[in-house]
Amino acid sequence: MPKMPTYFISHGGGPWPWIPNMRRMFARLETSLAAMPAELPEVPKAVLMISGHWEDAQFAVMSSANPPMVYDYTGFPPETYEIQYPAPGAPDLAQRTHDLLQAAGLPTTLNPTQGFDHGVFAPMAVMYPDANMPTYQVSLQHGYDPATHFALGRALAPLRDEGVLIVGSGLSYHNLRLMGPEARVPSTEFDAWLNEALMLPAKDRTRALLDWEQAPSARIAHKEEDHLVPLFAALGAAEGEPATVTYHEEGIFGGVTATSFRFG
Repeated sequence: MPKMPTYFISHGGGPWPWIPNMRRMFARLETSLAAMPAELPEVPKAVLMISGHWEDAQFAVMSSANPPMVYDYTGFPPETYEIQYPAPGAPDLAQRTHDLLQAAGLPTTLNPTQGFDHGVFAPMAVMYPDANMPTYQVSLQHGYDPATHFALGRALAPLRDEGVLIVGSGLSYHNLRLMGPEARVPSTEFDAWLNEALMLPAKDRTRALLDWEQAPSARIAHKEEDHLVPLFAALGAAEGEPATVTYHEEGIFGGVTATSFRFG
């Protein structure tokens, strides 16, 4: 079975695929997400998402056979709180994932009630619109410690040889209080650093990401790093492998620069 790559993707804003004017704004992102299945060496057994919208006191693994929906956004049209993305879960792989994390010394629980948040169902609706791909999640851990989330990725790495596509779902810029034209400079500065850091040799790349707060505009781009931490997991699962840009755009949300990456 060929080894799957990993990804760190921008997941856009809220339930954007269901809102025509937002979908037009994210047309380039949609193209990149829709292209992902064809970029893979074979059809995955499942997609494992690490979303910036689910965290817990310790790592948790979604174990439901039919995960429900989590509408974790406000101010959108009423119909967006009735969206269904009825992809099956992956209980057996959830148990396998739980066991890998436990073996790596990472305290972990199985969560049979957690549903798909929009960091999962929005991009998956573009990648797999028929909702026929088994999909499950691993949470972030409170505190967002970079080394711990690199360790998460390293523990998940064997799944790549077992047909599981690992996707970190966030945004390379996420400061909801600073959007529009005011976001242009900090998002561009941080994005330029991120692109440069991810092209470094493996050891230097890991060191740079662990020390991400020293990057230009780092704490402006990520006042809280929930949308950056999924990158550490995706990178930890493919630590020695080259990075490729799969999406890059300037001026979204009126001024934000954002990039998505593939590893391996």
